[in-house]
Amino acid sequence: MDILPKFAASLMLALFVSLPAQAEAADMIADGAFEKGHDGFWAAGGVALAREHGKLCADVEAGGTPWDRLLGLNDLQFEPGKSYRLTMVLEAKDAHTFPVTIQRNAEPWTAQATFEAGTKAGKVEFSAAFTATEKDPAQIIFQLGGAQKTWRVCLDDVALRETKPDRLEATARKTMYALPALVNQTGYFLDGPKRATILSEATDPLPFKLEDENGAAIGEGMTAPAGFDPTVEANTQIADFSAFATAGEGYRLVLGGKKSLPFSVGHDIYGKLRVDALSWFYPQRSGIEIKGDIAGEAYARPAGHVQESPNHGDTKVTCLTGKVATKLYGKDWTCDYTLDVSGGWYDAGDQGKYVVNGGIAVSQLLSTFERGLVFGDGASPVLSDSLSRIPENGNGIPDILDEARWELEFLMKMMVPDGQPLAGMVHHKVHDIKWTGVPMLPHLDPELRVLHRPSTAATLNLAAVAAQGARLFATYDREFAQRLLAAGQKAWLAAAAHPALFAPGSDGLQGGGDYGDDDISDETYWAAAELYITTGEARYLTALKASPHWAGPVFPAVGAFDWRSVAGLGRLDLALYGDNLEPDDKAMVMASVVSAARNFLSLQAKEPFGHIYRPANNRYDWGSNQLILQNMIVVSAGYDLTGELPFLNGVRESIDYILGRNAMNTSYVTGYGSVFAKNQHSRWYAHQVDKTLPNPPVGTLAGGPNSTLVDDVARARLKGCAPQTCYIDDIMAWGTNEMTINWNAPLVYIASFLADAR
Repeated sequence: MDILPKFAASLMLALFVSLPAQAEAADMIADGAFEKGHDGFWAAGGVALAREHGKLCADVEAGGTPWDRLLGLNDLQFEPGKSYRLTMVLEAKDAHTFPVTIQRNAEPWTAQATFEAGTKAGKVEFSAAFTATEKDPAQIIFQLGGAQKTWRVCLDDVALRETKPDRLEATARKTMYALPALVNQTGYFLDGPKRATILSEATDPLPFKLEDENGAAIGEGMTAPAGFDPTVEANTQIADFSAFATAGEGYRLVLGGKKSLPFSVGHDIYGKLRVDALSWFYPQRSGIEIKGDIAGEAYARPAGHVQESPNHGDTKVTCLTGKVATKLYGKDWTCDYTLDVSGGWYDAGDQGKYVVNGGIAVSQLLSTFERGLVFGDGASPVLSDSLSRIPENGNGIPDILDEARWELEFLMKMMVPDGQPLAGMVHHKVHDIKWTGVPMLPHLDPELRVLHRPSTAATLNLAAVAAQGARLFATYDREFAQRLLAAGQKAWLAAAAHPALFAPGSDGLQGGGDYGDDDISDETYWAAAELYITTGEARYLTALKASPHWAGPVFPAVGAFDWRSVAGLGRLDLALYGDNLEPDDKAMVMASVVSAARNFLSLQAKEPFGHIYRPANNRYDWGSNQLILQNMIVVSAGYDLTGELPFLNGVRESIDYILGRNAMNTSYVTGYGSVFAKNQHSRWYAHQVDKTLPNPPVGTLAGGPNSTLVDDVARARLKGCAPQTCYIDDIMAWGTNEMTINWNAPLVYIASFLADAR
């Protein structure tokens, strides 16, 4: 059959280079076999040490908290970014579990890693790896307290050595033209665009073939040169095989003797991704045990931050105060109350919970449901009560609303209580007072948690998402819907009373991200939009029309919206669901969305990789993958509003980049494709540094290329990278490879749109 060419694209791939065998690194533990009497271990708080028969034995008094009974070793020195492995043999008469922490050797005792060690009757071998985050002198601490009776543990063969990964991933520019055709490794729609990108020194069209899973040639065509792409610093070509329309698996493109990674062609391409991307949120939950029979046994863990040692917990949290508060806010701001802020989702690779990030994330889950409700003809699986892997299956409420509720309940808990000076305002965030290391499971986090000062941005976030949730929960849980609406309206009034209470942009060193924002005009517009759609009250329409965003542009090409820029969320919902608007006003907002969608298609037509993204100066932004998804959401709205096929096909093609048609030849979604990201930055999905822990769950989106090299791994290994190749799948490369709730949420939206739209 004939396969027609169209336009070209470019690529640069990270090579996997096997390292030669290395001599064993020097042991950092002196006399870890306890044979010479100069090992350096110490004990405190009811722990007595005895060195006997080539072992170090600790007799531990009963009672106390884990950190009341300590065994330690000081004066260790690590190099940030390097990996280390701690090994030892533990011997006891019965079963005990206790934390082993690598931490700074002085105030503020910052933890670089915490492991859970265990004993049983007899000997147990312990081995755990971590990546260092600090160069300051460090110590190993065994927290042995809390047992009901006195007990003994003996250590032997304790060793701590630098370790190296089995494989080194590096971008090698000299190999860019040796890459195969770059394809969507998951698959292409039977009736949709099917294109691949090729990097080639050739400037003339090139022949290509399509092979089936048995290697038989079933089609051929010619590429179309697409020119030099500065984001990969290479010449590009595009192979267009859209005319091919036979469903199947294991297809490959062959060009110049090189075969692409395999892909499928069919109709049901994204239904599973919708389920996996949504199910990703369950193990991110705080304050609840994650059950292995739901999330998968590898992801089972105790509830995090529920006041059980060593956690300080989130059920009784006070406000930040003292020198840190003075530095951040210009005065010693605090509060005289405590809040139960348990629940919600852990934001990203850390264990902080941030209202503005949680706000946009939960909004986009709610929007996924609302789109399925309004544009899915009542048949979208997104309305199902058995869609995702969560404990609430079968409770009569759609799963996606159950998941959203977990965050909505938390957001309402962050509100300042009545009778307080800032009543109705919403605390900006809650997180540890110090950064913890990798790995660190939530239930092992030993740091104190504090509330940060309320902000106008956080308060308006709650106003927006509470109003949005109120209209969607009304059919399923009227009492909860009423509670949401009351909270949203209360937050709106509080924000109006305190319109300039901004979160500072300088507190990122205090155990969590800052999320500073001193322009709340977009949050005001968004909140007014959601409140108006839900209530139809004139006061919210008045606020909308007074906003600079009422008729102005709100969808920048670099990214239609993110946590700091949310006016586009309001505009989109007014266009899709603003039936309370007067006809002329509704026509205006609809036209603005369709116009923005057309502009994005024009941008896409110039992209050799087919994605909807071209940042300023060709420099890829932090979280570039989610920015692509956000732009796709605007284009999907163009399709919902007009039914015009180019919008649908634009979204179908743009997802190709996320799933492998990119300069890394990598799918940025864990578990999708032949080569995919699997070491996203996380303190508990940390298999790269601790083989007892899992990789991130299937359906996890990686942040993607970031031209600004902000972490030690990226600085060391990506220097001079072409913008689209500034990515490395390393757990400590948080600048390019983090995961977060507000990045997976638009993935859920787009996967759901693609699964449903026809």
